[in-house]
Amino acid sequence: MSGVVLERPRPEVLRVVLDRPQRRNAQTPSTWSALAEAAHTLPPEVRVVVVAGRGESFSSGLDRAVWPELTALAALPDAELDARIEGYQRGFTGWRRPGVLSVAAVQGHAVGAGFQLALACDVRVAADDARFRMAETSLGLVPDLAGTAPLVRAVGEAAALELCLTGREVGAAEARALGLVQLVVPRDDLDAAVDDLVEAVLAAPAGASRETLDLLRGAADRAAPEQLRLERAAQARRLRSLVARPEAAGEAGAGRDG
Repeated sequence: MSGVVLERPRPEVLRVVLDRPQRRNAQTPSTWSALAEAAHTLPPEVRVVVVAGRGESFSSGLDRAVWPELTALAALPDAELDARIEGYQRGFTGWRRPGVLSVAAVQGHAVGAGFQLALACDVRVAADDARFRMAETSLGLVPDLAGTAPLVRAVGEAAALELCLTGREVGAAEARALGLVQLVVPRDDLDAAVDDLVEAVLAAPAGASRETLDLLRGAADRAAPEQLRLERAAQARRLRSLVARPEAAGEAGAGRDG
C-alpha cells in the first residue's frame, strides 16, 4: 500500500497527500512509486500541486519496516542498484514541471525522505510546529532522493553541509530565517494559508504565470546574457498573445490564456 492519496479540489489544483498518519506518513518504495506516477502523469489543466501529509506530521522519513528490503539492495550488480535508486528518485524529481507550481504544506516532522520531499517542491509553507531534519548521515547513508541540490540552492553550501553532517533538527522559525521555507503560520492556519497562496497564483493569467515560473527556475545558475535572452523571448510571446487576444490580459485560470 503506497499511502498516497490524490485529491482534486478544483480542476487547476492537485493535492498529493501522504496518508499514513498512524505511521507519521513514513515512506516506503511503494510511496516513491506512487509519487513518481502522480508527478509524471499530471493532467494538463493542473497549474498548482500541493504536497501535504495527513495527521500530526508531514513525513517522518523512511519507514524502518522496509530497512531490510533496502539493505538487501547492496547485493545487486552496480547497474541494477543504480537503476533501482534512480527509480526511487523519480518520486522526487517530477514536482518542478514546466508551468506548474508545487507547494509543500509542512506540519510536524519532515525528516529524511520527508525533508527531501518538501525540498522537491518550489515553495514551502510551514506550520509553526514544523521540524526539519536530514537524518541520513546518522544512519550511515547519504541523502539520495534528489534533496541535495535544492537544499544548497535554498540555504547555501555551508549551511547545507552543517545540516546534513550533523543531522540536527531545525524548527520553523530557523527554517524561515535560513530560506528553507517561505512562510510560517500557526498550525491551525496552515491549510488556509496554502489555499490563499493557491488562489493568488491562480488569479493571474495562466500564460503569464507559466512563463514567469519557467523564467525563474534555474535563473541563478544561468549566465546573465542567457537569462536576458530568455526574458526577451518570453516577453515577446506574451506581447504577441495579448495582441492576438486582448481579453487575455484580464483573464485567469487554466486554458484561458496562451
